Amino acid sequence: MKKETLCVQAGYVPKNGESRLMPIVQSTTFKYDTSEDMGKLFDLEAEGYFYTRLQNPTNDWTAAKIAALEGGTAAMLTSSGQAATFYSVFNLAGCGDHVISSSAIYGGSYNLFNVTMRRMGIDFTFVDPDCSDEELEAAFRPNTKCVFGETIANPALTVFDIERFADAAHRHGVPLIIDNTFATPVNCRPIEWGADIVTHSTTKYMDGHDATVGGCIVDGGKFDWMAHSDKFPGLTTPDESYHGVTYAERFGKEGAFITKATAQLMRDFGSIPSPHNAYILNLGLESLAVRMERHCANAQKVAEFLENHENVVWVNYPGLPSSRYYDRAKKYMPGGTCGVVSFGVKGGRKAAEEFMKHLQVAMIATHVADAHTCVLHPASSTHRQMTDKELVAAGVGPDLIRLSVGIENVDDIIDDLKNALSFI
Repeated sequence: MKKETLCVQAGYVPKNGESRLMPIVQSTTFKYDTSEDMGKLFDLEAEGYFYTRLQNPTNDWTAAKIAALEGGTAAMLTSSGQAATFYSVFNLAGCGDHVISSSAIYGGSYNLFNVTMRRMGIDFTFVDPDCSDEELEAAFRPNTKCVFGETIANPALTVFDIERFADAAHRHGVPLIIDNTFATPVNCRPIEWGADIVTHSTTKYMDGHDATVGGCIVDGGKFDWMAHSDKFPGLTTPDESYHGVTYAERFGKEGAFITKATAQLMRDFGSIPSPHNAYILNLGLESLAVRMERHCANAQKVAEFLENHENVVWVNYPGLPSSRYYDRAKKYMPGGTCGVVSFGVKGGRKAAEEFMKHLQVAMIATHVADAHTCVLHPASSTHRQMTDKELVAAGVGPDLIRLSVGIENVDDIIDDLKNALSFI
């Protein structure tokens, strides 16, 4: 099925006489006739549910839809995109290990890696996504466990060279993890370009309506964990905390990663979404393909308007021929990139703040990538904890304005911008 059909029909498939709409299984626990039946679930010998902290039917139906959209083999929902990022890396790396990450990533992810996970004993090397081959090779160490990047960086809008980084990761026997939040599987499927694990903040375009926070991890099902068993003992040796199961042997390439993340990490950390949140997310997914088409079309027109305005110093949007990432975007996302445009106005930070005061259609909000047009000054909000040097490395200058173009009438959005720009 094509992506538009998958958005509507993948995941939950009703049987004869069952609810057409995906049900909300609003229960923490599930009843079984015998202890033996439940014991098989705990031993991972049978499929089923026993406690929603680990798995729930509504959550799994929604995760299955996202897996189908990404072309993956298994998926797991989390309570937020931040939880998905953490789980995806921590499922592979522990104290004494090393991870390579693009420096152009969401500020919350950077802080998670550079501060919190360092305190857990995991070392990180941040590389420029446009670094030389020599610099990329030099970043790898014997204890490197994965490489992390964003398809389209938030908010720098750097387009990640997935194929290049996947090749480098695989040469060193480690997987590539890609945060595909901004592009969504409607515009890019990283697994088809060599990525092994894909993460999402489903809070953004997938939900699309400011309704629910969530995240997702999708396994591409292609990385051979047993071929690199010395690097990934958590997947290739018995897990004594879960009946001695060896995930890579029991569940193979297609299911080992997600099963371990569920049976071990979700069990212990419990960052699962409520079934009701998964239900709302599924409603958003049904219209994802339609909305992304509108987001991209609107953003393209807005970017072109800004590029030709006298009070705008620079515009960054991968769909503009002037973008340094235009050709790369056409390679990975020929149908469109995202609805987010970054730009700077004459007068720098102070002028940016004045400009934002006069917006009426665009709302000043922390959020991004939903139906409403939103605007934000990242240096004073989402990236506030970063130094000026770190901001520059992340591609987020102090004058950068992040405009998330919604699905309103594009003429109204442009008129709003035109009016606000007249005040600087």
